[in-house]
Amino acid sequence: MKQAKYNWQLPQTAELSEEFSSQLKEEGLPHFLGQLLWQRGITTTQAMKTFFHPSLDNLYDPFLLFDMEKAITRVQKALENEEKILIYGDYDADGITSTALMKETLELLGADVCYYLPNRFKDGYGPNVEVYKEKIAAGVQLILTVDNGVSGHEAIDFANQQGVDVIVTDHHELPQVLPEAYAIVHPRHPAGKYPFGELAGVGVAFKFACALLDEVPADFLDLVAIGTVADMVSLTDENRVLVIFGLQSLKQTQRLGLLALFQVSQILAEEIDESTIGFAIAPRLNALGRLQDPNEAVDLLTTFDQDKARQLSEQLNQINTQRKTLSQEITQEAMAQISPNKKIQIITGEDWHEGVLGIVAGNIAQKIGQPTLVLTQTEHGLLKGSGRSVDSVNLFKLLDQVRELMFSFGGHHAAVGLSITSENLPYLVEKVNEILEVNQIQPTNHLMIDAVLNLSDVTLAHIEALQSLAPFGMDNPSPHVLFKDCSVSNTRTVGAEGKHLKLSVKDHSEANVEGIGFGFGSDNLEFQDASVDIVAQLSINEWNHKRIPQIMLKDYQIDHTQVFDYRSKKDQQNSTFMMPTLFVSFSEKETNKVADKTDHPVVTYKDQENFLSTVNSSTFQQLVLLNCPTQLEDAKKAITAAQVSRIFFLCSAKDDAYLDGVGSREQYAKLFQFIRKQQQIDVRYKLSLVAQHLNIPEKLLFFMIQVFFDLGFVTITDGIMKQVQNPKPHALTESPSYQKRLEKIKTEEFLLLSDLPTLKHWLLT
Repeated sequence: MKQAKYNWQLPQTAELSEEFSSQLKEEGLPHFLGQLLWQRGITTTQAMKTFFHPSLDNLYDPFLLFDMEKAITRVQKALENEEKILIYGDYDADGITSTALMKETLELLGADVCYYLPNRFKDGYGPNVEVYKEKIAAGVQLILTVDNGVSGHEAIDFANQQGVDVIVTDHHELPQVLPEAYAIVHPRHPAGKYPFGELAGVGVAFKFACALLDEVPADFLDLVAIGTVADMVSLTDENRVLVIFGLQSLKQTQRLGLLALFQVSQILAEEIDESTIGFAIAPRLNALGRLQDPNEAVDLLTTFDQDKARQLSEQLNQINTQRKTLSQEITQEAMAQISPNKKIQIITGEDWHEGVLGIVAGNIAQKIGQPTLVLTQTEHGLLKGSGRSVDSVNLFKLLDQVRELMFSFGGHHAAVGLSITSENLPYLVEKVNEILEVNQIQPTNHLMIDAVLNLSDVTLAHIEALQSLAPFGMDNPSPHVLFKDCSVSNTRTVGAEGKHLKLSVKDHSEANVEGIGFGFGSDNLEFQDASVDIVAQLSINEWNHKRIPQIMLKDYQIDHTQVFDYRSKKDQQNSTFMMPTLFVSFSEKETNKVADKTDHPVVTYKDQENFLSTVNSSTFQQLVLLNCPTQLEDAKKAITAAQVSRIFFLCSAKDDAYLDGVGSREQYAKLFQFIRKQQQIDVRYKLSLVAQHLNIPEKLLFFMIQVFFDLGFVTITDGIMKQVQNPKPHALTESPSYQKRLEKIKTEEFLLLSDLPTLKHWLLT
């Protein structure tokens, strides 16, 4: 049995109205897509039309945002009085694009404007008192925050004391008490009535620009698309419109910095989509803020100097490569600290780079399905870092309940940043785990299944219909399709270090579809089973001018006992057992060897008391049959007693009984004649020489001597073997050792030479 990595949420079937079904036909969409739209809240023909035919006319009036009119009036006054305006941004892609957008907006109006993105290592997140002091001393008369500010009480209070107004534009989680800013423009302001609360920071900045310019500035939509996709906000409603038109703008952008970035990133402008932002553009913008000073990223997006654009884009590319290396190294170190008995992982390290800890936390949370905080020791004696969550846990609300333990804290439901003293860390660990336990919150990542289809439905037409739902992202993910009772063949690992998996999949419809599983290379042997439920996304593999439907593996489960063939040396060498595993041996010598190489229990089946005690003391999910017993039924009894759903056949045969056999009549005659001539032989130290002389394998020779000893043909004392004079005649088959070896040969031949279906049938019947 193999449990799914995610908690699958199966779709509910809805009765589609005739009008809705007619609209589907008019759009040229298959019927199953109607069910999918319904599940995503698109339940009327008008909603469907708006979804598939977005327009900038669908954007909401920016003055619906709370305090917008007040904020615009204040900026207009600053423009009239030629006040110096500071744009105070954030160091991530959303903050960078927000700053660039607001800078260009104010410059269009002739403002005296400057900007500052805080350095995460020196200034921390959000408004910083020391920076405000410096900028106000340099003549700043109005501060306009973008993508931050709702938690900046101290710095905003300082600005107020200096007679400098602060206008906050932000989208992050609102604290219980808002700062005393001149105006707070936020889509979820408690006193506001904005129809859509999920704008990114750059979305709020764009609405501010719309209000200030009294038009929709389409030239800024490329920045809006980058920041919105990068910040992983909901890609529905207004954000969907902004990103669709923003992607069109990106394909035609004239920004020198973006064009240079496309070149170093090997991005073809005409092929840009939301995944290009998520995997190529945003990581490079984010990398600068993670490792160095982020302000140059705004320069990149707004420069008119081609040489500067080229230089900055190459710099971002190099820093992003450095970021990847650091992330991988720290993730590996952090994974070693996982506490299996905790519901939330809080991991600390020394000399870890602060800038990549959010990525590390995200990697671990995704891998283990639990909220994860990753912190490092700072030179100021604090532990500082980031947290990432899973679907079932609102990390901001969880940590907000113990806010008093932390030195600083902020974020939203899926991601947080914090700092804490070493003394308070144990209390934080205890408290948050206690809250999860008391409220019976089980950390897990959900996976919404959009449709249950047959593989025969995986056609180019259906895939193109699904792609019409793009751009994909939060609340509008690329559809996940469940295929039941599949068989998998032709599996092979591909990519660096065999990280990925190519496979062919077939189901009861007899359709055969090619698939790719990114990151599933280590699961190769899981698919030896005949019946697998697979969740995948559908895509088109374009190669050599051909377009071929394929599935992209997302998750899978097997709900019955699995039997794995690990009998080849290659599979044995590459085997790693992550689940609770019991190793069973039928040789005390082999038990001791393996016990030194694994943290899992290794027991000898012959020691029944110890074997049963081990089996009863723990719950094992899988069992590894290390070697072959003498009696075949002992293997089945051991597996049955362990009550596991996953059985691995390693079945090493160290004495090669099934290969060497029991010895031929000629070999026994040769040995007998040799013993009669020599009178006595030192078998303790000279057995290998005798084996070489007689041309008989050493292990077989040892067995043959044991047979002679059983039958009274020889005696062995202190390693010296002597012939017995005039022994009673006996058939070789009368030797207990001979009989035992015959039985072992039969067992080894079955366990080592049978194919996997035969082994499984024997085991399960």
